[in-house]
Amino acid sequence: MKLLGWLIDRQNRKVYIYHPNREIEILENPEAVTGNPELPGFILRMGKIW
Repeated sequence: MKLLGWLIDRQNRKVYIYHPNREIEILENPEAVTGNPELPGFILRMGKIW
C-alpha cells in the first residue's frame, strides 16, 4: 500500500509532503505539487489556493 499526505499552509505558502518511512519534504511557495509516484499524472496547481 502506498500512502501520501499533504499539509497545505496557505498563510506561509508551504506544502508539507508526508510519505511513510521518509523525512517530511517541505516545499516553499511551489507553483504546483505532483502526486508522483502514488498518484501518477496528478498535478495540483497552487495559484488558486494561494
